Amino acid sequence: MLAALMLLSALSACKNENNAKPPEEQENSNKPVPASNADRSLSRYAPPIELSFVREVGEGLEGLISNLPGETLEDNRWTRLTEETLGIKIKYDWTAKGDLYRQKLGASIASGHIPDVVQVSAQQLRELSNAGLIEDLTDVYEQYASALTKKVLSEEGDGPFETATIDGKLMGIPQTSSSIEDADVLWIRTDWLKRLGLSPPKTMDDLLAISKAFTERDPDNNGQDDTFGIAATKYLGDPVMGLVDLMAGYNAFPNIWIKNQQGKLVYGGIQPEVKTALKVIQDMYNQGQLDPEFALKDGDKAGKLITSGKIGMIYGEQWASFLVQTSRNNDPDADWQAYPIVSATGDAPKVPLKFNTNTFFAVRKGYEHPEAIVKLFNLHLEKNWGQTAEYEKYYNTTYAVWQLSPVTPSPTRKNLEAYRQIEEARKSGNQANLKDEAIYIKKRMDHYLSGDAGESGWGWFKTYGPTGAFSIIDQYEKNNQLLYESFVGAPTDTMIDLQQILSDLQDQTYINIILGRPIDDFDQFVQDWYKLGGDKITAEVNQWYEQRRYSLDKTAR
Repeated sequence: MLAALMLLSALSACKNENNAKPPEEQENSNKPVPASNADRSLSRYAPPIELSFVREVGEGLEGLISNLPGETLEDNRWTRLTEETLGIKIKYDWTAKGDLYRQKLGASIASGHIPDVVQVSAQQLRELSNAGLIEDLTDVYEQYASALTKKVLSEEGDGPFETATIDGKLMGIPQTSSSIEDADVLWIRTDWLKRLGLSPPKTMDDLLAISKAFTERDPDNNGQDDTFGIAATKYLGDPVMGLVDLMAGYNAFPNIWIKNQQGKLVYGGIQPEVKTALKVIQDMYNQGQLDPEFALKDGDKAGKLITSGKIGMIYGEQWASFLVQTSRNNDPDADWQAYPIVSATGDAPKVPLKFNTNTFFAVRKGYEHPEAIVKLFNLHLEKNWGQTAEYEKYYNTTYAVWQLSPVTPSPTRKNLEAYRQIEEARKSGNQANLKDEAIYIKKRMDHYLSGDAGESGWGWFKTYGPTGAFSIIDQYEKNNQLLYESFVGAPTDTMIDLQQILSDLQDQTYINIILGRPIDDFDQFVQDWYKLGGDKITAEVNQWYEQRRYSLDKTAR
């Protein structure tokens, strides 16, 4: 309590002393004043207020709750903490799964019947703002966001706030997503490499040769033609088992806006390099190196082939270690290792990083306490990464309990920094600089390496170990291989109207070409993309880019 009071007093000293708390936040005189009341950013409502949300639920969240006796979606450690600390009672108007959730949310937004706080995409945020259905949060954020919240939400630069700012007003609080930690690596079954006498790839030709061998040379040694070189799903841009970074090996970047040689922004999905990459993937499909039904499978269904030991390689983010680990359930000898993605030339390729912040929390117009959403952000960050953090109670126990919170902001480089802390401690022998997250991760790896905890630490070791996924991402950054998306603004007017049509056209064209349509269909796609609004979007994106450059130059002067 004393430590908390000291922290919160220090934060409070940075505020304007004339900013008195509104009456609804004053404690009743007969109640003890918690330490958090020393700071406006974590002040408590008395009497408590109710804050309604809607929420997507799925097998992951349901499975988590089933492993936490005495906890439910509306009554758990996070909802209790929120009510005890902030005087905010969390209520869910409704919950739904997957596509049904998206349908219900879309209908709710279209009808204007939204909860007190609603989690939306950038496009939905603009639609709600244009309809006058949500609050301006400009002053609320400035007055109530803690120093930690402001630091964390600015780690991805100005882009998230530019996206959330409409007509000069902050209409939603961005829940920033990491760009760098979404960098893909190449996961390969090393036991198959060894069995077939192969070496890790250094070029795309090497990778294609490995894929062919994994498909045709019976790497699982069962005498059957039942393996595939590489995994894929019907969503080519999936963070795990997608094929975007295979395309990057041919200098193709289909899902991001990039800068061309003339200094203009162009959409990567229509560039000629994509055509080259699609032809390569088409050949792989024709040769049986991809699951013939991949175009019908989402990640869950495609992942079953990994679990059953039928896949030799996947492109995926750092957390893909926990997916490939499932192959060890049936085959304890199955082993995987992360490797850097490779290029056709053998040079270090650029690793595309899409601007990922597309989650915003908006507040219903007329809700009496719009600052409540900012306080939830403050609390989530404080209890996991602040001075009063209880990381192993509110973020990771044996289970990822952070998912119980209605908002889940996090430092955008937290995992990379944890890896660097662990690696420095390994090299120096000094563990004094390890912080909560690094301590937790290292504990899981140490248990695995000691042989005391079975498989539980295998995935952690493959992600955070000396040759794990983050060792590669660390090198990506140091080698200047990271290609950040150049457009980080709010959706343009034409994007709002036509982006989904263009995205569907792209997905359909790419899949059809892979499945056997003539490769020259790509050229027709490019023409159609421009005619259906791509030309207008390109103009709008470049108008934004010029205005942003002018603004930055003016600020620099």
